[in-house]
Amino acid sequence: MSKGKKHGNTRHLRKPQLAQMVIDYFSMHTGELIDVRNLFRSLGLNTHPAKLLCMDVLDDLVEQDFLVEREPLRYERTGQPTERERRQQEAEERRQQLMQKTFVGRMDVRKDFAFLLIDNREVGGDIFIPKNQLRGAKTGDKVTARIVDWPEGARNPVGRVVEVLGRAGDNETEMHAILAEFNLPYTYPQNVEEAANRISDQITPAELAGREDFRDILTFTIDPHDAKDFDDALSFRTLKNGLYEIGVHIADVSHYVTEGSIIDKEAMRRGTSVYLVDRTVPMLPERLCNYICSLRPNEDKLCYSVIFEMNDKAEVKRWHLAHTIIRSDRRFAYEEVQALFEAKGEASPEDYEKPRPTPASGLKEDVASQLLPSPTGEVGGEALEVALITLNRLAKLLREKRFQKGAVDFDRPEVRFDIDEKGKPLGTYIKVAKDANKLIEEFMLLANRTVAESVGRVPKGKKAKVLPYRVHEQPDQDKLSNLSQFVTKFGRKFKYTGTQAEISRNLNKLLHDVHGAKEQNLVEMVALRAMMKAKYSTVNIGHYGLAFDYYTHFTSPIRRYPDLMVHRLLSRYAEGGRSGNPEKYEALCELSSENEQTAALAERASIKYKQVEFMADKIGKAFDGIISGVTEFGIYVELNDNHCEGMIPLRELDDDYYEFDERNYQLWGKRRHRRFTLGDPIRVRVARANLDKKQLDFILDPEK
Repeated sequence: MSKGKKHGNTRHLRKPQLAQMVIDYFSMHTGELIDVRNLFRSLGLNTHPAKLLCMDVLDDLVEQDFLVEREPLRYERTGQPTERERRQQEAEERRQQLMQKTFVGRMDVRKDFAFLLIDNREVGGDIFIPKNQLRGAKTGDKVTARIVDWPEGARNPVGRVVEVLGRAGDNETEMHAILAEFNLPYTYPQNVEEAANRISDQITPAELAGREDFRDILTFTIDPHDAKDFDDALSFRTLKNGLYEIGVHIADVSHYVTEGSIIDKEAMRRGTSVYLVDRTVPMLPERLCNYICSLRPNEDKLCYSVIFEMNDKAEVKRWHLAHTIIRSDRRFAYEEVQALFEAKGEASPEDYEKPRPTPASGLKEDVASQLLPSPTGEVGGEALEVALITLNRLAKLLREKRFQKGAVDFDRPEVRFDIDEKGKPLGTYIKVAKDANKLIEEFMLLANRTVAESVGRVPKGKKAKVLPYRVHEQPDQDKLSNLSQFVTKFGRKFKYTGTQAEISRNLNKLLHDVHGAKEQNLVEMVALRAMMKAKYSTVNIGHYGLAFDYYTHFTSPIRRYPDLMVHRLLSRYAEGGRSGNPEKYEALCELSSENEQTAALAERASIKYKQVEFMADKIGKAFDGIISGVTEFGIYVELNDNHCEGMIPLRELDDDYYEFDERNYQLWGKRRHRRFTLGDPIRVRVARANLDKKQLDFILDPEK
């Protein structure tokens, strides 16, 4: 047996030193069975205390799985790292991971060196940038950078500038910085654009021959007023048998984007369109999403359609799936259709109570002008009016059935910004879902559910073919229990046990009962936190929130990659094709879910940035708000006037020592017993608005 290097005086060895000596020795003798007496001699352990200490070290290393005692007092290295080595490996792995990331920050350029100022806890400091790696960046520029080296013991990593985004504070720069922060693209690769430009917009006679022709049937789109990518349309007519034929027509993106093509690979990588405050970053090149595939009025368009025959009770008597060609007669904005419903007394009672948004640019305020004939002169207002009102009545019945079966009614308003041509926020407004929105929602839900059932619901004993489903797990029982206990403080009851439908109905009743009460926001927030996140999966577990046993995404292939996958698989199965590969599609589902979450984070970051920008000139001003979040670090407050959210840091609550009560969503003072609870009204002053960190800080209003 080879001998290890003998050490000097071992009389005063401490345990960490001896442990390292033993680790080094066994690392040099991997694969050898070491007798403890040889180990003592090799390490020069001559005294009884040193040998006892060594035996203690050996026991520790056996416990850590670094050593195994093969025979009494004979040890061998297992190949597993020690806890110290594991920490070093983990640190190195973290370092390598950081070197693969792109960082976004603001440059601080000095005479002989520069730093990229970032807010990243993983790095723990700023990134040193050598002068020859600046790519022309100057102080105050926003840039993207990569770490290229992190010398042992150095506090700051060394990096290089990848791209100069522009001057900090410029809207274009800041929006690009947000996209870069989440590793999202803000331009299209030139070769992908070129591939899109080569796609013909002509529809050949051969293509027409294999499609159902809906061009002579009343068809229209209803979208946000500023939308450009119209990926769904509705057609309507009354059949001779008295049933309504309603077509849900979806842009046939899969006809133009073939699987494995360069455009498809880019769409797969993106996974979804990204919606920032002032722009849309599309999943597909503009030529496809806004022109060729978009269901623009008075243009022949290829679609993949679900055609329903329904009666007055919104019961589907027959349906079929078909590749079609349509020609939209009219493009509506939601506001226009809603104006018609309200003028004709067809809107839901609650719609008249909700705030009416200021008409968007280009929309008429007077209802009489809403339904003028289309430019072709073929379709008059009366036919459109009848179609819209009938569809609205059917949609309400579909919605009512959904909630009877246990769908959860979370209908919280969304905050939007009015911005000028330079992206500067001028004000905020509330986006509320009214009947016009819900009409489209219900028919899209019906189409998604129907095609999912057509694949997933099979006779007993047969195996369903692969399909990406949109799944939503049941809520966390502990959180529902917490909600049940919590609402008793307000004299409310919520039974969280029973069947899925019973729990959902109880939850809906609670949300309905608190509507308009002072605790409404509080109860809605706590209930929302009990919900799980929806995701994509080939393993169908149903959709709890919608109360559907089968559900998928079929209706938005222009902006969601899973819808494109579903279109392709449905086309394959309609032709008798084999089932898709489950491993392949599950991996694509996981990627799509990750992309969806990343896009949502970027959207929230852009909203937060605009909130801070909007409040930057209001330092010192007082506002009323409600407590929208409580953490151990402080209190989040949403302002009543503009719905901007900021935080009162715990350090600002200096009148007492406050503890965080997570179960009751509150901070409470130990001496004065003052409590700050989720949903409480509060008056604050704006203290700081940090655009770099997208952070808005409040303090309590001392005059309140």
